[in-house]
Amino acid sequence: MKLGFEEAPVGYSSGSQSARIWTERWVRDWVYCPNCGATRISSFPNNSPVADFFCPSCQEEYELKSQKTQFRSKVLDGAFSTKCERLAADNNPSLFLLNYDLDRLHVVNFFVVPKHFFVRDIIEPRKPLAITARRAGWIGSHIRLDRVPQAGKIFIVRNGKAEEKDHVLAKWHETLFLRDQDVDARGWLLDVMRCVESLGKREFSIDDAYSFEGELARLYPANRNVRPKIRQQLQYLRDRGYLEFVSRGYYRLRSSD
Repeated sequence: MKLGFEEAPVGYSSGSQSARIWTERWVRDWVYCPNCGATRISSFPNNSPVADFFCPSCQEEYELKSQKTQFRSKVLDGAFSTKCERLAADNNPSLFLLNYDLDRLHVVNFFVVPKHFFVRDIIEPRKPLAITARRAGWIGSHIRLDRVPQAGKIFIVRNGKAEEKDHVLAKWHETLFLRDQDVDARGWLLDVMRCVESLGKREFSIDDAYSFEGELARLYPANRNVRPKIRQQLQYLRDRGYLEFVSRGYYRLRSSD
């Protein structure tokens, strides 16, 4: 995988315009589909409502966001209503996030958030545009990366070095079981995944998971049985191979890392 950009396109004096052309061209020319492994993906026509690319082999769709600085807790995105409408759709796009070095014209980091990690809680509305704006009242959105488990941030390029393709495909397929759940059911699973990951250890006890009872109760105030719900999610994650049962009350995170 080549990590450098092609020569600057003619007719674009703005750095941001050039970067957009460079990054889109790089994705089209060098990025494989992390879902099925197809060698190339294709571009949608300009100004498509949500997605930028699709895989001709498996029809997986992707949205691209690029910037010079590393992505932090939030990613600026398009119309809030459009994003929410697409959440439950089969063609809701996965998200490509590309961090580049404009001086070296080089990809620094490039990772994908698969669409099965998208639930309503990670889409945050922005403040409506002022009445004096051309699109007065329009509401954009943020994608809350800090609410996505680490398992949902799959690096294809990390610190200027491409990851092995087989490793990327394995990481993607580890969590495909989430697509078996509707958007509402996935919310609980993703929050429990995020909580146990935040413990910072491969092996943990059910009491460790219960330590997030207060946090999860605040996220789901209508649920009066948070501990049984946590236990249920752990059992499901164990049955789907994300967790491994060690002994009574103890689990281990399974990972291809």
